[in-house]
Amino acid sequence: MSRPITLFTGQWADLPLEEVARLAAEWGYDGLELACWGDHLDVWRAAEDDAYLRSRRDILEKHGLKVWTISNHLTGQAVCDDPIDHRHQAILPAQVWGDGDPEGVRQRAAEAMKTTARAAARLGVDTVVGFTGSAIWKYVAMFPPVSQDVIDAGYQDFADRWNPILDVFDEEGVRFAHEVHPSEIAYDYWTTVRTLEAIGHREAFGLNWDPSHMVWQDIDPAAFLWDFRDRIYHVDCKDTKLRTGGGRHGRLGSHLAWADARRGWDFVSTGHGDVPWEECFRVLNAIGYEGPVSVEWEDAGMDRLRGAAEAVQFVRGALFDPPSSAFDAAFSQ
Repeated sequence: MSRPITLFTGQWADLPLEEVARLAAEWGYDGLELACWGDHLDVWRAAEDDAYLRSRRDILEKHGLKVWTISNHLTGQAVCDDPIDHRHQAILPAQVWGDGDPEGVRQRAAEAMKTTARAAARLGVDTVVGFTGSAIWKYVAMFPPVSQDVIDAGYQDFADRWNPILDVFDEEGVRFAHEVHPSEIAYDYWTTVRTLEAIGHREAFGLNWDPSHMVWQDIDPAAFLWDFRDRIYHVDCKDTKLRTGGGRHGRLGSHLAWADARRGWDFVSTGHGDVPWEECFRVLNAIGYEGPVSVEWEDAGMDRLRGAAEAVQFVRGALFDPPSSAFDAAFSQ
């Protein structure tokens, strides 16, 4: 099986792609999960400009790297979000933000995600990872009281906005892998079930499994893999460290900055947290996942050059292939 290990470039978008590729190759990665921001991948140019597309491939080939997946979390976030505000302006391309009118932003974000599918197909990639946004995340505390009709309308809004995007994904032979994540329409186990139901379980929409978001919510990441085994389209390796003991540290983070010692949990570099990696990798073997395993480096308390270099070695050492035969086959006479 020997699944490729890639580096997600989203947290490295302040560096030119050439530099990120050089570093990743030196550390021993097999490829990159290209972020559609910074100078790493411009989806509008990639969808139309052959010379630009060739330039991206040339950088990868120069460093002996491949690409299996691209990611457009930032634009996908704006498709369903309500409110649309200064946070989105800070992360969105100018052509998506436009004049900032919320509904205009959502519609331009949807068109950009369609363009992302076309760019992926031209790059020879069959999976786009990203976020969906959500019109109802703002109601997660359920107070002031929220009626079930409002929640139902949120899932319908998601379906209405994403089905036309997924139609283009189908046309291009590309799949969307939604990262189950707080602030999205699917952020835990049961919201994932509801999200898949909302779009009729269409095959264009699957999941990016990132266990870091599950651990702090008390969701079993290995059980999640098994239960949604037909929808695991991509895997990101990111870790979380819990510090909820002592009676002071809450799971909601207390509006404290990353790496603040008073937080109840923090994202940490892969292998430094509480994700049960061996158990999860065994389930990946059991469900026959053969796609890339991508390191997503996020650790406000560790230098990223150290973290990314360590992470590929950790994953490579832990990500064993299943045996070619049962251990008791040698007992046969």
